[in-house]
Amino acid sequence: MKPGSDSPGVVVFPPLLFVGTLALGLLLHWLEPLHPLSPSVARPIGFILLILSVLLARSAEQAMKRAGTNIRPDQPSLAIVTDGPFRFTRNPMYLAGIGLYLAVTLLLNALWPLVLLPLMLAVLQWGVIRREETYLEAKFGAQYRDYRTRVRRWF
Repeated sequence: MKPGSDSPGVVVFPPLLFVGTLALGLLLHWLEPLHPLSPSVARPIGFILLILSVLLARSAEQAMKRAGTNIRPDQPSLAIVTDGPFRFTRNPMYLAGIGLYLAVTLLLNALWPLVLLPLMLAVLQWGVIRREETYLEAKFGAQYRDYRTRVRRWF
């Protein structure tokens, strides 16, 4: 966290990371289509994952609104959210984003977005989540450390 700054200073806005990586993967798929699964397997799984991810994102958004904090990581965090899906994971919005990414990948049965997924996850982990965690600990101290010990990062 920069001195005098009240935001975690993430390296990329997370929705842009997800959409940009997916767009690159779909461009590669358009240039060289490779289908990792049978459509009869990929599409139903993709559809179920799409629904679950949307529900998780909505639930996390509602929990953040109830807590009175900002949803965007480039704005100040005003509270530690501990209800809704935040009881089970510290990153429900990112889990939902990953789920949506995978859902689109499966619905289109495209290999290239799957190939790019580890790179995207590395940027998310080190360029976003680690910075957010450092920021939250600096801002909320023991309250965040206690939450971090009770709730896993992912699930």
